[in-house]
Amino acid sequence: MGIPCDDIVLVQLGSTPTEPSVVTVNCPDKNGLGCDLCRIILEFGLFIVRGDFSTDGRWCYIVLWVVPDASSDKVDWESLKNRLLSVCPSILVSYYFNQPSSNSSKPSLYLLKYCCVDRKGLLHDATKVLTELEFTIQRVKVMTTPDGRVLDLFFITDGLELLHTKQRREETCEHLIAVLGEYSISCEIQLAGPEYESLQAFASLPPAVAEELFGSELPDKEDFSRVLSTEVTQNKASITVDNLLSPAHTLLQIKCADQKGLFYDILRTSKDLNIQIAYGRISSSVKGYRNMDLFIRQTDGKKVVDPNQQTALCSHLKEEMLHPLRVMVTNRGPDTELLVANPVELCGKGRPRVFYDVTLALKALGICIFSAEIGRHSTSHRQWEVYRFLLDESLEFPLASSQARNRIVEKVKKTLMGW
Repeated sequence: MGIPCDDIVLVQLGSTPTEPSVVTVNCPDKNGLGCDLCRIILEFGLFIVRGDFSTDGRWCYIVLWVVPDASSDKVDWESLKNRLLSVCPSILVSYYFNQPSSNSSKPSLYLLKYCCVDRKGLLHDATKVLTELEFTIQRVKVMTTPDGRVLDLFFITDGLELLHTKQRREETCEHLIAVLGEYSISCEIQLAGPEYESLQAFASLPPAVAEELFGSELPDKEDFSRVLSTEVTQNKASITVDNLLSPAHTLLQIKCADQKGLFYDILRTSKDLNIQIAYGRISSSVKGYRNMDLFIRQTDGKKVVDPNQQTALCSHLKEEMLHPLRVMVTNRGPDTELLVANPVELCGKGRPRVFYDVTLALKALGICIFSAEIGRHSTSHRQWEVYRFLLDESLEFPLASSQARNRIVEKVKKTLMGW
């Protein structure tokens, strides 16, 4: 019984490079499935330009129109299909016995040590190679030596789950060295055991910096070197709540500035707030804005009728749509530090491609990274993933200048948001 695996996830490529490809998922439903699918699509460097989905609580049908990000050279569509299939519940087990998918084991963490001669943009180039090979960077330590060498320590997980094989490890190092060429010195990969926990340590943020970065009341200022750019503060989101149209669901009508990962941000917020979406439609972007209709209910099957609950839900959604990422430039002793932060899902997963986009933006500006690290920071109500970059001074880009810092925050924010 059941349907063939090939029919669970279908990918129909656009007939031209500018025409969207269509991803269709038809499988048993599970809590947070839409969020998981959108996270993978974002991880592959794809924009969702339209979407329709529906579920009766047991079975779901999802259609997404997607286009590649301008920074993505190529998309491995077959690998995307397999990754999407991996998060879909088993048809026979999940549908008939209401059990979770067996594909829930935590992937093994590996340490990739890469030593090379320093140059501008090298960290992004290495990150791009790892992303194309379907590795997820969980932690990173970048150290520059006085003689101009760089030691990159990438703590990674493998989307293909093949890094335990000698062939996958050798091919990864060979590909990395081949792409980066004469700058490469050495590359090795090994399982990251408990003896490497000290390398994953993350220095705590100064209280004043943490307050500014994670404060719930985000400043509406012209100063780009703070948390937000003016483009973000000017882009407002509106949410209308309607309990009259449907007898069983609350309708949310959302209008927001279009941006990379918008639907992922909405679904991860709904998932963490235990809001179930029975039907949704994402309309095409019009003049930079996108409209969405979501028919929702609570986990007990009831509509959201309490005014306080409605206010809290709309407030959470607006914050995550307008401010899904925090960006600021600050001083770290005598050095200049770029900080980027994004919320972590309750399941512990962070946002895809943040490190990729930040290093891409810094490469485009011609700014060298002296050191970089990724860690977690907990506030009173949530956990954040924090990216810290110590930036190199240069004659072309004096980091003490407020104008230079403004440019950095603006460029990083625009790259992250897909503007």
